[in-house]
Amino acid sequence: MRFIDVTKLKVKAGNGGDGVVAFRRELYVAKGGPSGGDGGAGGNIIFVGCEGINTLLDLRKSKMITAESGKNGAPKNMHGRKGVNTYIKVPLGTIINDVTTKAIIGDIVENNQEVIVAIGGSGGRGNARFASSTNRIPKICEKGTLGQLREISCELKLLANAGLIGLPNAGKSTLLAAISASQPIIADYPFTTLKPQLGVVKVAENISFVMADLPGLIAGASIGKGLGLQFLRHIERCQVLVHLIDISDETQDHFLNYQLIFDELKNYDQKLTQKPQIIVANKIDLPNAHFNFEKLQKQIQLPILAISAMKKINLIPLIQTINLAIKNEQLTETNDQNQQEHILYEYQQQISTPEIIIERIATNRWNITGKTIAIIHQKNPLNTYQNILLFKIKLQDLGVFDQLRTKGIEKGHHVIVFSYEFVWE
Repeated sequence: MRFIDVTKLKVKAGNGGDGVVAFRRELYVAKGGPSGGDGGAGGNIIFVGCEGINTLLDLRKSKMITAESGKNGAPKNMHGRKGVNTYIKVPLGTIINDVTTKAIIGDIVENNQEVIVAIGGSGGRGNARFASSTNRIPKICEKGTLGQLREISCELKLLANAGLIGLPNAGKSTLLAAISASQPIIADYPFTTLKPQLGVVKVAENISFVMADLPGLIAGASIGKGLGLQFLRHIERCQVLVHLIDISDETQDHFLNYQLIFDELKNYDQKLTQKPQIIVANKIDLPNAHFNFEKLQKQIQLPILAISAMKKINLIPLIQTINLAIKNEQLTETNDQNQQEHILYEYQQQISTPEIIIERIATNRWNITGKTIAIIHQKNPLNTYQNILLFKIKLQDLGVFDQLRTKGIEKGHHVIVFSYEFVWE
């Protein structure tokens, strides 16, 4: 299966169903009154976290995801059925962004966590809703509003307790295969790992942690060279970093290699260098490795674990050290969350000032547009006298007529509002 960690697509929630104009017509029931039902609400687009998925490949195949529209109302006060929601399963660690506004729509980190990505339109009201003591025979209804259409980008940042970092061919895949049941591709050439691999490492009975084997870094990774940003993105979610260094080659400057990785983390995001980091010297079983190990210890002046992933030397102490670092980091995160308010991303209806555009397109012709006007025009079908009257009242309440007077409209001028045109009196 191809590993996909970034993708863009469009989502379209269902439209609301239309309300209807209808009257009760039954034998022996005189003047039965209005009985037009409401339209049903449109279905939502909902993303759901699924721990059994580890790629966004299914989303990459979709150019557009839609939800069902609500059904129209019917006579006898029968309301339209709501549109069915569309549920899309995504891997844990998926961040959903609005491409236009750059806002975060949701951050899915838990299994079965739901995030509304696009909300369905509301159903229009039937004429039974408009009956009153002064209007007993309303011939007014509403259309359903349009479902939300938006372009989104999904970015996967793997959720792992520990992340293996290091130069290509440092032995990360070999180490993951040795301490977990994962089976990554292993070979003696750089960039064997072209996509992140996850493995569950067992510490003791009912105690384990997740480790990620991430593609190797090179100089300039923080500006996109090599696998660059694709690799660094996944480090952000790891609680502990395990920095693996190949100390078998005496021609290499191992301290310089260590600094190279550290600098790339720092250039990408300063916060990455503040994560707990366990330095591990690999291939200690090979000739000259002990000499290189002692030299590196003096240069770094930090604790270093010497192991051999191939020969499985000192792997148990390494597992215990990683597990202890994870526990300490989880305790720190818990304390920080208790002190700080947790941010929950969820769908919120945006409230903005009315957008009204009034243009004089000729000596005696005016054109009225704008997002607010478009919504009113879409929701109010101009098919009856009462609906037209209601539409004009809404324009008046928005101050459209006052603005036209201010701009110098005169009697006899024509006013165009999308598909509707009337003469100013």
